[in-house]
Amino acid sequence: MSTESWFPTSTKDVVLPLLAKNISGSLADIIHDHLSVSNRLLSIFKDAEFVQRVTKSYDFPLVANERCGSWYIPPGKRVGSAYFKSTDGHNGQWAFSTRRLNMNLLEIIGKFGGYVSKAAVYNQVFGNKAKLVECRCIIVDSTKRGKIIPDALSKTVAIWCCVINRVVFDDKTYAHELHTPRDVVSVFEHTQIVARVGGFVEDMKSLKLDIVYLRSQLKQPLRLTWMTPDYSDFTNPGPGRHAYNDIICCTASRRALGSKEEDPTYIQGAGDDSEGWAHGLTPDVFWAHAERLLESQEHDLPRVIRQCIFEERGRISTASSIVQVGITSLYIGPTAAITPNRRTPCFDGVIVCEEKWPSQYPPPNLDVTASAVAKSKILHLQCSAGKKGSRALRLELHKALPFIQELGQSSNSPRLLITCPTGKDLCVGVTLAILCMFYDSQYQFQPRMSQDDITKSSARRILAMITMSKPDVRPSRSTLQSVNAFLMPAFV
Repeated sequence: MSTESWFPTSTKDVVLPLLAKNISGSLADIIHDHLSVSNRLLSIFKDAEFVQRVTKSYDFPLVANERCGSWYIPPGKRVGSAYFKSTDGHNGQWAFSTRRLNMNLLEIIGKFGGYVSKAAVYNQVFGNKAKLVECRCIIVDSTKRGKIIPDALSKTVAIWCCVINRVVFDDKTYAHELHTPRDVVSVFEHTQIVARVGGFVEDMKSLKLDIVYLRSQLKQPLRLTWMTPDYSDFTNPGPGRHAYNDIICCTASRRALGSKEEDPTYIQGAGDDSEGWAHGLTPDVFWAHAERLLESQEHDLPRVIRQCIFEERGRISTASSIVQVGITSLYIGPTAAITPNRRTPCFDGVIVCEEKWPSQYPPPNLDVTASAVAKSKILHLQCSAGKKGSRALRLELHKALPFIQELGQSSNSPRLLITCPTGKDLCVGVTLAILCMFYDSQYQFQPRMSQDDITKSSARRILAMITMSKPDVRPSRSTLQSVNAFLMPAFV
C-alpha cells in the first residue's frame, strides 16, 4: 500500500472539472469588470483630488513623472514632466540613467519656489503640524496595488538627487548623503544603494556637462520629502542651518488593501500602463472631456473616447515641439509639426523617419540619387513605430550620409530638421548618428564624415547634450542599439 498522502493542490482536485472551469471564468470576469475603463477614469479623478488638496493653499509647480503622472494633473496646472523609471529603482537594479538626465527639473526648481509652511501642508491634507520648508516643485506619480510609493519616487529620484548634489555641489558635503523614505526602503537595501552611488557619480561626470551653469540654476542642494494619501515622510535630514531646495514626491493613489470597507470601484495606480486600456485616450484629452467621460457607460466609452480624440485633434499645437539641438544647426520634432503652409523654407533639409511618406510633402522623386534627394531637401527613412522601426533604422541610416554630404556642399552649416511620429525616439537616434559623424567636439559642422573618434563614451556625452536641449525625448533601447551598431559595428 502506498504511504504517500494525498492533498488537493488545485481547484480541479476538489471540484468537478466543469465546475472548476466555471469558477475560473467567473473570477476572470470579476477581475475584468473591476479593471474596467470607467473604474480607472473614476479612480484617476479621485486620486487627482488628493494632488489638488496638496497644492490648494500655495502655488507649487506640479511636475508629472511620465507616463503615469500626467493622468493626475490637469494640463493647465502642469509646468513640466520628468522621466524617472521605476526599473531604475528596482531591488538590485538601481541605476542613474544617462539617457534620462531630467535636467529640465533643475530649471523648474531654480525658477519656482518660496518658503512654505509644512504646517500648511499638514493642516490642508492631514490636519497636523510641521515645520518650515522651501519647496521648489512637486513630482507626481502613482503605483499599482501592493506598494505605498512607486520605486521611481522612493529610490530612482533619491539616487538622482544624491548624484546631482555630489557632482554639482561637491564642496557641500553635508548634502552628499542618500536619503530614502523611512518604512519604505529597508536599511539593508539603502546600504546597498549607497555602495553604488560612487559609480553613478562617475557616470555623470563622464558626460562633461556644464556644472557651473547647473549650479547657477539650483544655487542650493536638493532634498526630498514624500507624501501619499496614507503616508508622509517630512524627515528633515542634516543640520538645520543649511539651505536646500526641497522637492515633494507625491504619490497620488492610496494603498488598496482589499478590505470590505474599501470602495469596490477603486483601482490603485489606475493610470499606469494606459496603452493597454485607454483606447487611445491621453491625459490631455481626458481632462478636456472629464465630465463627459465619467458620465458615460462602460459599453459606450470606446465610442465616446474616439469622438473626444477626434474633437481634440485639431486643437493640439505641435509647432512649438520643434527645438534646436544645443548650438548645432540641427532641429528635432514630430513630423506633424510641419504643415503644408510651413514645410521646409527655414531648413536646408528635412529627414523624415516614418513608415509611410508623410502626406504634407509632395511625392518623392523617382530619381533616388543623393543629388536629387538633396535638391528636394527631403529624405525619407522608412521606419515603422516600435521596436520594428528601431531595428529598421540600422539599415536606413546609411541613406542619411550622402544626403548630408550633399547639403554640406552648399552650406557651411546646413540647417537640418529631423522628425519622427513622436519627435522623441527615432529622430533622436538619427540626430545622435549625425552629430557623431559630422560634428566635431565643439559641435561645429564638418562636411566630411568620420567614425575614427566615435566611442561609447562620446556617444553618451552627445546624447546627454540632446536630452538637455529637449528633455522630453525618450529614445528606446532598441533605437540606441541600432545607432551604436551603425556607428561602432566592432563593439556590437
